Amino acid sequence: MIQISNLHKKFGSHTIIDDLSLKIDQGEVVIFKGPSGIGKSTFLRCLTYLESFQKGFVSVDDFKLHANMDLRKERDVIRSVRTQLGFVFQFFNLFPHLTVTQNLMLGPVQVLKRPEAEVREESEKLLSRVGLSEKADFLPGQLSGGQRQRVGIARALAMKPQAILFDEPTSSLDPEMKSEIVRVMNDLAKDGMTMLVVTHEPAVVEGIATRIVQFGSGLEILSDKF
Repeated sequence: MIQISNLHKKFGSHTIIDDLSLKIDQGEVVIFKGPSGIGKSTFLRCLTYLESFQKGFVSVDDFKLHANMDLRKERDVIRSVRTQLGFVFQFFNLFPHLTVTQNLMLGPVQVLKRPEAEVREESEKLLSRVGLSEKADFLPGQLSGGQRQRVGIARALAMKPQAILFDEPTSSLDPEMKSEIVRVMNDLAKDGMTMLVVTHEPAVVEGIATRIVQFGSGLEILSDKF
């Protein structure tokens, strides 16, 4: 489903990703671990072109991202990939002035141009799925960290992605909140959702993994265990 071919990413003269190739199949839950600061989060951001890269390709189904893309001329391809790959951020990235429901509805209505009434109904179901039905009209600032992260997961699901990318989904949470997120992720895994999870806390989430990839410097694959 996701094919990464000879990916190369630099910041100035510093190489972050050096010739990485990897294949992710539908339904896999892949945990990426390795030392802090080696570029795991940058790698995830390259998959949706939130970070550009200098060499290589990223293919998602029938769409392909290539090195040094023109953000204006090739925005339709980039947008198509981003609708296929939901993104759950470490620090939530919710719009603070919008309610929980409005955060969920924004992408499907504005980007996918879906009917508002239909999207609202689906948003209610998603909030129920992550255990937050009673928080629909709350602002993000009125929620705990674990609740905000669950809203982030529901927001990603609202776009009906083929896979979800998780960037350190539990690192800013206390132990009880971590368990809330793992429970939701485990439910998604049971439903066959493809998930790519970057974490420096592999013990928290590796119980749901079908595969664990250990990175070294330059994102060299040191081990890839199924």
